[in-house]
Amino acid sequence: MYLLVLGLLLLGMKYLALGPVAQWSWWLVFVPFLLAVVWWTWADYSGYTKRKAMEREDKRRDQRRERTKQALDANYHDSGKKR
Repeated sequence: MYLLVLGLLLLGMKYLALGPVAQWSWWLVFVPFLLAVVWWTWADYSGYTKRKAMEREDKRRDQRRERTKQALDANYHDSGKKR
């Protein structure tokens, strides 16, 4: 995502002829977009994207279970100490 934002920023600067970016080649301006495509391709191919999605789902599930336990048991404590 950072590469995409950087690419859009550089593209805008090049188009509006702002700063030193105005003198750069268009190829240099498009490098962040190319790197973003490479990153997304690697993330999908390696399973990184799916792994992160599963981690988010697991975290949400655990939080939901914790809320349910607290709602069902008035004597439930987060400290884990037994009475």
